[in-house]
Amino acid sequence: MGITFIGGGNMATALIGGMVARGRAAADFRVVEPLAEQRERLTARFPGIHLHPEVDARAVTGVDLVVLAVKPQQARAAAHALAPHLAAAASPVVLSIIAGIRRADLARWLGPPARLVRAMPNTPALIGKGISGIYAGPDVDAPGRALAAAVLEAAGEVVWLASESMLDAVTAVSGSGPAYVFYFLEACEDAARKQGFTAAEARRLAYATFAGAVALAQESADPAATLRAQVTSKGGTTERALAVLEARAVKAAIVDAVAAAAERAQELGDAFGSDA
Repeated sequence: MGITFIGGGNMATALIGGMVARGRAAADFRVVEPLAEQRERLTARFPGIHLHPEVDARAVTGVDLVVLAVKPQQARAAAHALAPHLAAAASPVVLSIIAGIRRADLARWLGPPARLVRAMPNTPALIGKGISGIYAGPDVDAPGRALAAAVLEAAGEVVWLASESMLDAVTAVSGSGPAYVFYFLEACEDAARKQGFTAAEARRLAYATFAGAVALAQESADPAATLRAQVTSKGGTTERALAVLEARAVKAAIVDAVAAAAERAQELGDAFGSDA
C-alpha cells in the first residue's frame, strides 16, 4: 500500500512518523514538498522515503491514498496540480487534513473520480497524542474509510462524524483546543509566580497539576462536573477559587469562545473555498 502526501510539513511528518513507528517502511511513502530544506529533513528522518519537488505522475501512480496536507490558502493550487495525475491514477482515496476546505470545493477542483475523506487533526498528533474528527461521504467504501482512519490513528484517536458540517465544531473544540489549554497553563504559571514561586517551579506545578488531573479524569467513569465537586469542600479553598471563576463567567466565556471558533471555521471555509 503506497501513500502520497501533498505537503511535507509538521503534520505530514507526524503521521508518517506514527506509521513508521507501527512498522511501515519509509519507502512506502511519497511526499511532494517544494522546499528543499524540508525535503532534506524528511530524508534524514525517514531514509528511503520518496520525495518530489512538485506533483507529477511518479508521485501518485499506483498509490492507494493521497493525503492533502497543505495550508488552506494553498489548497486550490495543490488540488489543481494534482487533478490531472489523479485522473490517470487508479482512483486512490484522497484524505484532506486541510482546515476549513470542504469536500464540495475539493471535488470541484480535483474533478472526478476523486473519493474524498476530510479530517481535522490537532497538534498533539506531533507526539502521537492527537485526536482527529473524520468524515467520509457515501462515495467512499469501507476499505477506503479504513485506509484513511489508519493514517490518523497512527498519531492518536479518531472520532467518526455523521456530517461534514461537524468538522467546524471539531476545529473549534479539539483543533483549537490545545491553545485553550496552553492559555490556562499560562494563567496558572502567572498566578504561581505572583505567589512567590520561581518560573521553573511555577511551570512544574502547573504542568504536573494539569497532566495529573487529565489522567485522573481519563481513569474515572465520572463526568468532569462530579470530579470537580469531589475536590470542592464546602467552605474550603477550592470553593473560594471557583466562586471567583463563576462570578466572572469563565465557563460561559469558554463556551462562547468555542462557538466563535466554530463560526470562524465556517467563514474560512467560505473564503478559501471560493473560486473568486
